[in-house]
Amino acid sequence: MADQKMVRICSAQISSIWEDPYKTLKKAETFIHHAAVSGADLICFPEQFATGWDPRSGKNLQNSDGMIISSLRVMAKENGIGILGSFRERYDPLPKNTVVAIGDDGRILGTYAKMHLFSPGEENEGFTPGSELGLFTIGSLRCGIAVCYDLRFPDLFRIYAQNGVHAVFVPAAWPKTRIRHWELFIQARALENQIFVTGINTTGITPVDSYEGASMTADPHGTIICRANEAEQLLFCDLDPSAIDKARKELPVARDRKDHVYERLGKKADEIAIPISKNR
Repeated sequence: MADQKMVRICSAQISSIWEDPYKTLKKAETFIHHAAVSGADLICFPEQFATGWDPRSGKNLQNSDGMIISSLRVMAKENGIGILGSFRERYDPLPKNTVVAIGDDGRILGTYAKMHLFSPGEENEGFTPGSELGLFTIGSLRCGIAVCYDLRFPDLFRIYAQNGVHAVFVPAAWPKTRIRHWELFIQARALENQIFVTGINTTGITPVDSYEGASMTADPHGTIICRANEAEQLLFCDLDPSAIDKARKELPVARDRKDHVYERLGKKADEIAIPISKNR
């Protein structure tokens, strides 16, 4: 097995300057520089951090070569650090909620468009859902990307694990009222797939909702190994890819899965009409 070195991840839990990407990026630049000099290999920002998350906003739409991503690419190269950033990508007929992973040389390593749009907040009416995985590599760490509401859908994380991913990064705007769900889902997705899951949440109050941070990382045992409070901050966490193999050797759960049975039972369930009793 090739030598697998620790990868230092930095979660940038910051509040956005609402609908002002220029000012927010200027603010983010300080965080990026600090993370780089602190030895981080990758700094990750919350969902639509440059503008603030809005499920219906048609403002500040950009292409992948627009100001937001171009600025992040320059900052990545100047500071020698990878950056994970989220923005509203221009797309016809509706924009996409897109995350871009940028290498420390400024190259784009991977992209992911949010697959599960938050229909309770009508995000599905303002955005186009993605349909592809977001895969990239930082050092010896194979990475996947999900966004906020995606945490509620375990199939996506299972597919990432089957594709050899060590860690899934989840930029989010997860509201204060459901922060307990946030913690539970991060732990569950990590434990059931025996991978690292890092959630990067926003904080503060916006016209959409109230947020209290709690960015965190869960390890392959589902244990939270680092967690932020509600304040703006940089949260550092060292991820060891070899911990994945160790956890799976200790408890080889994946070999006992019955994917072919699940598929058969799923098809069977679709064919069965469950009668409704008239006797109450």
